[in-house]
Amino acid sequence: MEQLTPETMIAVFEEIFGRTLFWSMVAAAIAVTLAYLYVLIRDREMSMRKFLLAQLSMPVGAVAAVVFVQVMTDSSLRDIGGPIDVIVLLGVALLGAVGIAILVYTAQSLFRRPH
Repeated sequence: MEQLTPETMIAVFEEIFGRTLFWSMVAAAIAVTLAYLYVLIRDREMSMRKFLLAQLSMPVGAVAAVVFVQVMTDSSLRDIGGPIDVIVLLGVALLGAVGIAILVYTAQSLFRRPH
């Protein structure tokens, strides 16, 4: 891997997760993002109550993302070898936390009637 290109990264992710799972995750991320944008446009404001509940779910999303990646890569926390591994692991946790917060906020807005 001499150059870090989008095609290379897609190939790596397809190898780690499998083609079907990877593209299913991409489709789910796009669907949740579009639903989130729809909710924001529809409501024209953010509900702080829903936002708080979404933030409270962030630790669950962070842990779930790290566990998911470790299961998919057949590794464990003992396999962390250096600073870059820690940075990648923290990045995965951050993306999992933000992702679950967006999902929870969107689900609350779509399935609960506004007052």
